[in-house]
Amino acid sequence: MRCCTLLKVARPFCLAMRFIDALFYMGASLMQDRDLNQYRPSLSNTSRHLPCGHKLCDVHSVCKGSKDPCPYAVQYSSANTSSSGYVFEDKLHLTSNGKHAEQNSVQASIILGCGRKQTGEYLRGAGPDGVLGLGPGNISVPSLLAKAGLIQNSFSICFEENESGRIIFGDQGHVTQHSTPFLPIDGKFNAYIVGVESFCVGSLCLKETRFQALIDSGSSFTFLPNEVYQKVVIEFDKQVNATSIVLQNSWEYCYNASSQELISIPPLNLAFSRNQTYLIQNPIFIDPASQEQEYTIFCLPVSPSDDDYAAIGPQTSL
Repeated sequence: MRCCTLLKVARPFCLAMRFIDALFYMGASLMQDRDLNQYRPSLSNTSRHLPCGHKLCDVHSVCKGSKDPCPYAVQYSSANTSSSGYVFEDKLHLTSNGKHAEQNSVQASIILGCGRKQTGEYLRGAGPDGVLGLGPGNISVPSLLAKAGLIQNSFSICFEENESGRIIFGDQGHVTQHSTPFLPIDGKFNAYIVGVESFCVGSLCLKETRFQALIDSGSSFTFLPNEVYQKVVIEFDKQVNATSIVLQNSWEYCYNASSQELISIPPLNLAFSRNQTYLIQNPIFIDPASQEQEYTIFCLPVSPSDDDYAAIGPQTSL
């Protein structure tokens, strides 16, 4: 199991589910149901519309009256992807992560958006059961739990190999765990941005590879700014001992190695401030179909981006 602790809750509470059913978006604040077929407020005796006059309704200026249902509209960075609908308040049932879990279950008030209209990636199967907003905004699930005094403002996400896993709200990780501070955007902490001082391939730390990175569960893999990307992949290509190949609809740097060969993959290392580092020992994506053959096809799962910041997704060694 791989665990990643984010943020800096009093008791940890656990939420377990399969990650392929819902999109856990650390760039989103609002918890969203894709449409009213998944969550029906009329079937919940604790559900209520969030009125436009509520302090957590960010778009009250478009409402006709303070008692009208609060609307929401979210535009994502993915091309033409958006969600809009109405905001509700309801209860989230959580269980303590410990030996006496049954005695420590709680109901926590959360804010969620019920989608009425979806576009883009949502229509192609993204987040079929909705989006669980884990961002640092004031209406995200961790923020609301922390404000209620149930947890400190932190959580961890643990992944199993079968794509299932669990979220532990309030988990602060191990004492020896490495950490790096989050950075504000325009003076506000609206996303999980960290500063990377340099990118190292093998034992070589590349010059002029300083950048900011968005820890983004909405990005499947990792994207690097163009200039940084070119330096990283060229150096990786020099150090890997496998034959370069071209695959359609895949990453730019892919390789073919005989199963009889001892493949040497250079580790990657992200260097942060305060002498903190994050080492990736095996930063490749292996084609599952090739593992049953006499050869192994693998790729460096990194793509270039026109943005001036990187996006580090959850489904990659990076």
